[in-house]
Amino acid sequence: MSKRRPPESTACDDRVTAYAQAVVAGELIAGHQVRDACARHLRDLENGPDRGLHWDLDAANHAIGFFEDILRLNGGQYEGQPFEVLPWQAFIVGSLFGWMGEDGYRRFRVAYVETAKGSGKSPLAAGIGLYGLVADNEQRAEIYAAATKKDQAQILFRDAVAMVDQSPYLAPVVPKSGATGKEYNLAFHKTGSFFRTVSADDGQSGPRPHIALLDEIHEHKTPLVVEMMRAGTKSRQQALIFMITNSGTDRLTVCWDYHDYACKVANGGLEDDSFFGFVCALDQGDDPFEDEQCWYKANPSLAYGIPGLKYLREQVTQARGMPSKEATVRRLNFCQWVQADNPAISRDAWLATQDADFDVALLAGRRCWAGLDLSSTQDLTALVLMFEPCEHDPVWRMVPWFWLPEEGLAKKGEQDRVPYLAWLKAGHLDTTPGRAINKRHVLHQLVDVAERFDLQGIGFDRWRVEDLIALIDDEGLSLPPLVPVGQGFKDMSPAVDEFERRLINAELHHQGHPVLTWCAANAIYSEDPAGNRKVDKKKATGRVDGVVAALMATALTLGEQIDNDDITDFLRAPIIA
Repeated sequence: MSKRRPPESTACDDRVTAYAQAVVAGELIAGHQVRDACARHLRDLENGPDRGLHWDLDAANHAIGFFEDILRLNGGQYEGQPFEVLPWQAFIVGSLFGWMGEDGYRRFRVAYVETAKGSGKSPLAAGIGLYGLVADNEQRAEIYAAATKKDQAQILFRDAVAMVDQSPYLAPVVPKSGATGKEYNLAFHKTGSFFRTVSADDGQSGPRPHIALLDEIHEHKTPLVVEMMRAGTKSRQQALIFMITNSGTDRLTVCWDYHDYACKVANGGLEDDSFFGFVCALDQGDDPFEDEQCWYKANPSLAYGIPGLKYLREQVTQARGMPSKEATVRRLNFCQWVQADNPAISRDAWLATQDADFDVALLAGRRCWAGLDLSSTQDLTALVLMFEPCEHDPVWRMVPWFWLPEEGLAKKGEQDRVPYLAWLKAGHLDTTPGRAINKRHVLHQLVDVAERFDLQGIGFDRWRVEDLIALIDDEGLSLPPLVPVGQGFKDMSPAVDEFERRLINAELHHQGHPVLTWCAANAIYSEDPAGNRKVDKKKATGRVDGVVAALMATALTLGEQIDNDDITDFLRAPIIA
């Protein structure tokens, strides 16, 4: 099907290797992960044959030529224009279709591509799907645009439909099913092949993809769609799972799993000859809000005017004026894995109020209030003390403690992707005996804390009051007054407002405790119609217990009346009204 164009010269015949050499030599601006991917290609040219790998330049050029000779772009100024394959795109397409394994079939079975928004990932993916449909000599090829939801899958599929419409070579031989704008199938009758959408909500279990295109992996909450597609490839000799995405926010997702895996395979930390990764990212120390030169690392099409310096400058300007937009701009436009789209706590404010060298011993005798977020099972338990300002230190001081169950700590660290064992060794985290949080252990340590400091009250989640009071009675413990703090908008919003005000105005300082800092980076606020805010644990990108405890402590410092009529009949411990 492909109408091959002869190479312009033998010097530029291998565009894949030429790109890799230019990146490694520093002639093209690229981040470290792309540099690693290019270095891997050059290493494999030299050492790959020892592992049965073969570089087939004709196959690579055949795929690249299909894009440039057969495909047409669509939309705006690109409507009907030939698909000019940019160097980074040639590296991806050529690598995927040019590298062969020892069995004579294509080497790469899974590909992960992460670039900034507007780089041209979707047309690239659609073109790969069309190549698999009409130019790959695969009988009864099944090509899927896959996503968690049908609407998302349709976005990439519409690109493919438009490419067929625009191409004088494809339009006559690839019939469409469905009304204009509502197409649902592309067919290539010569080989009995089709291209259509599939999603998790279809409930299908039988796709056998030759090529599966997965868009916006960072939006996939579970690996269901990826695994559904991968399971179906077992009957195909050279099937390809091709994933494209922007950077994400949640490191507990399938997207981060593949991001991390791609980086490790590229840098040689892991060896997987069937996996291809192309991850655009800034280098350590790069700040896209300060240096435009680093923009090219996340935006591989920027040197060719896509998406354009004007657009990116507008995004940065708006983010500087609207702090709530900063995380989104960093993620979408500069491939930075931020902790949340709309973080509750400003990163700059947090760093500006860090006093790492402050001596906690100087807090002895200074009044304080506590917030206790007590886990019911295996999650993080947090205690945060708020020390009031004094004459020689006119700021609020925040000091935390954290606990996790001792058993299974290493595995939990792997699941949460944080260094619990290192934090434990450094004294930033304590453990309790057993597989679940030992509340007695925590309460006894809380007594020790209360004896060391002038603790005025302990705020806690009112819904766990019965268990807490029963334990205190059973142990015969003496603690400062216990204050139930509601977790809804009504009770938490005043504390959120005051906590934020103190932090922004540098009236609240902390020591840069790594667990508390992690919780602060994960926190996201939700808001009710009246504008009241609270921390939303469901939207958070990781544990936020330290922030919740800090807010409960802040609530106690406000001195506002707490409504506890629903528990006074059975609560034996002293209560602050």
